[in-house]
Amino acid sequence: MAEEKMSRRDFLLYAMGGWAAVGAGAVLYAMYKTWEPLPEVKAQATVKFDLSTVQPGEIKVVSWRGKPVFILRRTSDMGGCDKRTVAGEYTVVLGICTHLGCIPNWLPDEKVWHCPCHGGRYDACGVQTFGPPPRPLDIPPFKLEGTVIVLGEEGPEYKKLIQG
Repeated sequence: MAEEKMSRRDFLLYAMGGWAAVGAGAVLYAMYKTWEPLPEVKAQATVKFDLSTVQPGEIKVVSWRGKPVFILRRTSDMGGCDKRTVAGEYTVVLGICTHLGCIPNWLPDEKVWHCPCHGGRYDACGVQTFGPPPRPLDIPPFKLEGTVIVLGEEGPEYKKLIQG
């Protein structure tokens, strides 16, 4: 059998194909790295907060994934909201208006959240009562571990609120 010599054209074709494969691999790797969440985002994937530190009538704001989460310990004069209550007496909602994404202010005298952009109002349960907001304030995924709420994980309490 005679040895076949590779022509110059075949060699250049294989060399270019190899470089193209390496370049395509580098581009795909760079695309993969840009889709991966940043370390800051991974660090805020879940946030723990002890509900027992909130006094009746008091509101605390916790940052979760760069968004404000309002935690309100309701009092008897704020009324009940069985379908939006966490641990029997807490309202836990994302502090972002469902109309245009503004951050509502808590008005303790009136016991409502007021959105300054378009005058929307939410009661102590986070349900819209006036203005343009199309739906109640969103409830972030959570699970309870005793008196500690873990934002970012779906527990049975969260699933019950969402289904009910």
